[in-house]
Parts: sequence; C-alpha cells; structure tokens
Amino acid sequence: MNITFRWYGRNNDTVTLDHIRQIPNVKGIVWALHQKAAGELWTKEEIKEEAEYIQSKGFHIDVVESVNVHEDIKLGLGNRDLYIENYKQTIRNLAEVGVKVICYNFMPIFDWTRTDMFHPLEDGSTALYFDKEKVQSLDPQQLVKTVSEASDLTLPGWEPERMARIAELFEAYKEVDEQKLWNNLRYFLDAIIPVAEEVGIRMAIHPDDPPYSIFGLPRIITGAASYEKLIEINDSLANSFTFCSGSMGASPDNDMVAIAEKYAYRSPFAHIRNVKIYENGSFAETSHFTSDGSIDIKGIVKTLHEQNYTGYVRPDHGRHLWGEVCRPGYGLYDRALGIMYLNGLWDAYSEQTGGK
Repeated sequence: MNITFRWYGRNNDTVTLDHIRQIPNVKGIVWALHQKAAGELWTKEEIKEEAEYIQSKGFHIDVVESVNVHEDIKLGLGNRDLYIENYKQTIRNLAEVGVKVICYNFMPIFDWTRTDMFHPLEDGSTALYFDKEKVQSLDPQQLVKTVSEASDLTLPGWEPERMARIAELFEAYKEVDEQKLWNNLRYFLDAIIPVAEEVGIRMAIHPDDPPYSIFGLPRIITGAASYEKLIEINDSLANSFTFCSGSMGASPDNDMVAIAEKYAYRSPFAHIRNVKIYENGSFAETSHFTSDGSIDIKGIVKTLHEQNYTGYVRPDHGRHLWGEVCRPGYGLYDRALGIMYLNGLWDAYSEQTGGK
C-alpha cells in the first residue's frame, strides 16, 4: 500500500507540502495542473516545473488526478478528436516525468456533487453532505436558470468553463442517454488506451459520485456491472479503475468489500473514505473510522492486504476539524487522521500474518 495525499498546488491549497511531510508514511503527492481547463494540452515545461517542485520535498509524483475530459468528448461532438489529440499528447508528456497512473472521470457536466459543504455532525465537526430528496426535487430547467443568473454561484465539482455553458450543456445532453454515453466513452478509450499502453501509464476511471443519475443526466460508472462493461470494451490493464469506497459506496447496492476483492488487481489507485447513508438515501461524509459510517473500511483494507495490494492509496474527503479553514473536504487534519487509521489497520493485519 503506497500512501499518497491529494494536493491542489502552491497557489490553490491551504495545505502545504511541508505540512504533508509531517504525516507518517506518506510517500507521494496526487497532483494535477489545476489551472488547465478541460481539453487543454499540458505542456512538458508546465509538467516538469510542478513535478520537480513536488519531488524537491521528497515525494513521488506517480499519480495525477485529474486530467479532465472535455464535455465535447462526452457528448460525442464533431470536434472531439481535437481534444482527444490533446489528451493523448498530455499522456505522453506526463509519462516523460515518470507518471504511472492518471485518474479521470466521465461524469456529464458535474464532477462530484454535494448540497451542503459544511453540514454539522454530532461531534461538532462539519462535513460534505448530499441531500438526495433535495436534488431529486430540483427541476433541471430551474437549476439552469439559477446558475445562469448567479455569477458568484459555485458548487463542488463545477468547473467555471462548464458553468458558463450550463444551459447549452443541459440542452445537448437531452440527446444523450446511457447507451450513447457508453458509446462515447468507448470512442475515447479506443483512442487513448493504445497510447497509455505504449508509455506505461494506467488510466484509472473514477466512479460517478453519487453513483446514480442526478438532474436527469446519465451516469454510467456506478457499480460492479459498470466495471465488467469497461473490461468488455477493452481488457488491457491500461484500462483500469480508481477504487473509491465513498463514491461507489454511497449506494447501498454496492458491497465495497466484494468489489475490492474482485477488482483490486485492476485498481492501481484507491480512494478510501467513509460515508453515512441515511434511510432516505441522503449521505454525510464522516471520519474514516469504520464505525462512524456505512462503509466497512476495516474489511476493505483487510481485503487489500490479503491481496498484497501495492497500488496507490489516499484518504479522501475529510471533515472540517478544530476551526481549520480549508477547501471543503480537503483540509489537513481529518485526512491526516484518516491516513493514520489506514496505517494502523495495515500494520495490524501485517502483524496477524507474521509481518507480511
């Protein structure tokens, strides 16, 4: 288990690499060129500058999260080949500095979505929260109108360039159902996987978050059946998965221990975090501690240990603790606690197996 920590860069994160160095057993930084819009080429010079800075602090730069996919690729529009060519060259450029894994997603319009950034928990901390009933009650047309009229409105996972096009994008997605989205993903994978194979990078698709349709938009990476379909599209190990216990686990239909057992070999990158799912389907993000949520974190780590998992692991969204002012879900304190919990579980399972 190769512990990593997601970082948003020198100018975009309250957490510094010097802070992260103080967390035991963190070997690598999960990074990206966050100033780049989806579809833009990442140049060799930009990549090298960021990679060398991270390495100067003693971390590896093996995992990038994310090289975002342009909406025109997801929609299957005529100019998608231009953006795919940029993507292919970005893969090659990242390989030159030693990147091994690229995490990406194929979610229409939105990335991960929550309704409350600072939902109060019983222990006095706050956390990300998804009110399923509230989202289901939103009329997509009213959502478009609200976003279009509110120039200062931001929500998690919404890139500024997508918000500027939100009315146009919702209109375009009226013609895209799940099958068309799968077809467009296949077209994308057919183009990029040979390049990834050539340069030794594993493309690791992230589950949809939450793993079901919102705002009437199709979502396709939602559970074990989605993984089987991805393998059917292309069974190369370069076509891999990001195992995310909190994203896919937000649906009680998904047994994350069973999914880890079956697909760990095809998941070079894992996000391990916990969520508490309520009876109405809403969920709150909790500490990583197993008993605080609905996900069997102990069982997941045990399964990975039994498989001698050597992939990259990071804690995911954390609570906001002790007055920390930070990017929602991405503070220092709770993610550091999460790492120590994962370290402790791994060490305990190693002790049980004679140090293996």
